[in-house]
Formats: sequence, C-alpha cells, structure tokens
Amino acid sequence: MTVHPPVAGHCDELQAALTAFRASAHVTQRWGERLAAVLGGGGRLLAAGNGGSAAQAQHLTAELVGRYRDDRPPFSAIALHADTSSTTAIANDYGVDEVFARQVRAHGRRGDVLMLLSTSGASANLLSAADAARSAGVRVWALTGCAPNPLMAGSDESLCVDAPATATVQEIHLVAVHMICAAFDAALERGARGARTARGAGRAAQRKRR
Repeated sequence: MTVHPPVAGHCDELQAALTAFRASAHVTQRWGERLAAVLGGGGRLLAAGNGGSAAQAQHLTAELVGRYRDDRPPFSAIALHADTSSTTAIANDYGVDEVFARQVRAHGRRGDVLMLLSTSGASANLLSAADAARSAGVRVWALTGCAPNPLMAGSDESLCVDAPATATVQEIHLVAVHMICAAFDAALERGARGARTARGAGRAAQRKRR
C-alpha cells in the first residue's frame, strides 16, 4: 500500500517537534515536582482547555486522581470543562469567556495550580481564567503552541510547542502531560523514601537511648 506524503509527513512533523521539545524536559520535571509538593500538602490542581486541549487537560487530572503507572494515593485535580452543568450555566448567565474564570474563583485557593492548555494561546476564556487565578493567588502554567502568544504572557510559566500543525501541538502536549506525571510520581517516591529513612533513624536513636 502506498502511504501518501501528507500521511507519512505527520510522523516527520511529530518527530521534529518532539526532538525540539526534549530540551524542555527540565521544565516538565520542575512542574511535576512542584505539583507533588502542592498536592501532597493538600493543595489542588485545576485544569482547562477547549476542544482537543480539553481532552488533554482531563487526561492530566485523570492520571492524578487515578494513577499514572504505579499505585499511589489519589490527589485533588479538577478538569473545569468536565462539569457540563456548571460550564453551560455560566456560559448562559455570564458569557462563554467566564466559563473557567468563575470556576477558578470558586475552587482555587492560594497556592494551588491552574494548568491551561491551548494550541493557539489566544482563547479568551483561558485568558480570563488566568487573570482570575492570579488574583486568587493561584499559580498559572500554560501549555501552548508557538510563542509568543497572549496566554504565555498571562501565565507565571509556559511551555510553548514550536510546530506548524495543531495536531502536532496536541500530541506534544500529551507527551508533556506524561512527563509531568512521571516527575510527579518520582518526587512522591523520593519523599516517601526520605520519610522512611527518617523514621528508621528515629527508631535507631530511641534504641540507643534505651
């Protein structure tokens, strides 16, 4: 069977984008480690996107409430677009631009994290959510397409995928989600090992005192 250039070319575009994105691995690691500290301390992750980006945001929250690879406790993570009753009511009463911002004001607490995913980096409802989050003391991270873009400018930190096709940007965003989850789990495991070591040292000290 002949594979037409636009079909095979999709793999070529993805490979080029992934190679470039690998240089951002340190950012995904930092985000995962920070999430482990925030969620492990009782904080919450809020996430949102539109269309395919909504699916990616929900994928991230599912990995945290459920699990990524190995079994571990659940952590608080909410995909704001998944509450259809709230989003449709807010859109009807306050306008589409408020569908995420109003939920951020309801659920976000100082020290929490808001993750916003957008291939364009220009969605008005995500920009409003970023503004609401910063006002509430919630840290804003953005996964976007090519830089510069408005969402990148309106966030505390951003990861921008340099790729010409929306589909490729979305695929790299999924890679980033998994990288963040891997860093999150690794940070939790390091913390658990450290706690076990400290308990062991404490018990040894008690035995010596006896």
